Amino acid sequence: MRITLIHGPNLNLLGTRETEIYGRDSYEDINKKIKQKALANDMEVRIFQSNHEGEIIDAIQEAKVGSDGLIINPGAFTHYSYAIRDAITAVRLPTIEVHLTNVFAREEFRHRSVISPVVAGQIVGLGTLVYLLALDAIKQIIEQNHR
Repeated sequence: MRITLIHGPNLNLLGTRETEIYGRDSYEDINKKIKQKALANDMEVRIFQSNHEGEIIDAIQEAKVGSDGLIINPGAFTHYSYAIRDAITAVRLPTIEVHLTNVFAREEFRHRSVISPVVAGQIVGLGTLVYLLALDAIKQIIEQNHR
């Protein structure tokens, strides 16, 4: 089972960026945990990060060939990128949207996701755990779809 995991803008700064909000785990620490979890579950994970909307769209489109599912933390693009939403819809892969923080307990503009209506589910507010839970969820969704 092959999964593409996409980190959106500013997530490369984790561990140093607003640690009181996003935690102290570095981007590298988080990716290490993701890779370990994937390996333990007989999954391959391709991890991609970009601060650029077009590159994220390209990564989503590339996932159509060679990936069974998609996990995405779109960062701030969550709230306004119809282009990312359309790319997710176009590739027709099971997709989980994740956010480290509880976006519903933060600023009003973060309460709306244009991405969530086109994904299988959303996991928010549990820090690094959101990625690990998303791996479990996407695996079950893919297995159910292949029955």
